[in-house]
Amino acid sequence: MRSLISILILLATPLAAQSERPSHCIAIADAIPGAAYIHKANFRAPLEAYTVRISYVDHSMFLIQSADGASAVTDYNGFIGITDLVPDVVTMNNAHATHWTAIPDARIPHILPGWWQDGSPAHHRVEIGEMLVRNVTTDTRPQTFDFGSTEVSPDTNSIFVFETQGLCIGHMGHLHHEPDDAQYAALGRLDVVMVPVDGGYTLGTGEVKKMLRRLRSSLVLPMHWFSPQNLDRFLEEMADDYTIQRSLGGSVEVSLRTLPGTPTILVLSPQFLRDPL
Repeated sequence: MRSLISILILLATPLAAQSERPSHCIAIADAIPGAAYIHKANFRAPLEAYTVRISYVDHSMFLIQSADGASAVTDYNGFIGITDLVPDVVTMNNAHATHWTAIPDARIPHILPGWWQDGSPAHHRVEIGEMLVRNVTTDTRPQTFDFGSTEVSPDTNSIFVFETQGLCIGHMGHLHHEPDDAQYAALGRLDVVMVPVDGGYTLGTGEVKKMLRRLRSSLVLPMHWFSPQNLDRFLEEMADDYTIQRSLGGSVEVSLRTLPGTPTILVLSPQFLRDPL
């Protein structure tokens, strides 16, 4: 009888749901502690097994490279540097021109806009090799300098999640508010998170701190800062809860084994990509 019930449940499940790759970031609730980082500047260098390289390109653009060869660029604005690299996937948000482009490189196989498409909120779930890329939409709200404005634009930003090599990597995009319970549930665990830290155009530092505590992210990469003073203010406000590290380089290599044992903010130096001579 139990076998018959199991078969009936399977038959009642849509084929898309049966074949859809499950998210291990949602299934696993706890961050995994580790040891230290390995830094390499050359984004063309091969990666060790189970390792991901994250390179800070500019503003809110990062290149994410997986050990199996898959690559993605976040908040792609059309220019990543003097390179012939064509990423497998790019994600975009349209809050400002620095987060998207209307003329992406036509050679890119997967171009994922984070705002409404064809009258519906963006919904993406793309597999490239061992990398799964998915999104969770959030609202765009009036910025702190829009005095008196109360207009909210629903589902106009996307948090993109990159699941690869056992890691759960989240890029918060042009986030204007703390995620709600349903959005947190959809995100799942985020071991590494790129978060906007300007404190004015996007969400405030208090909201960032609350969000990161709930996500239990091991490694935080600041982005979307407009001056060293702006960045330093954020770091000062976070110093009581996080180990602060600064890198002269623009990239970090990380794996489940090498995640920091205590919550860490790592400041990378943005650098456009340049192919080795």
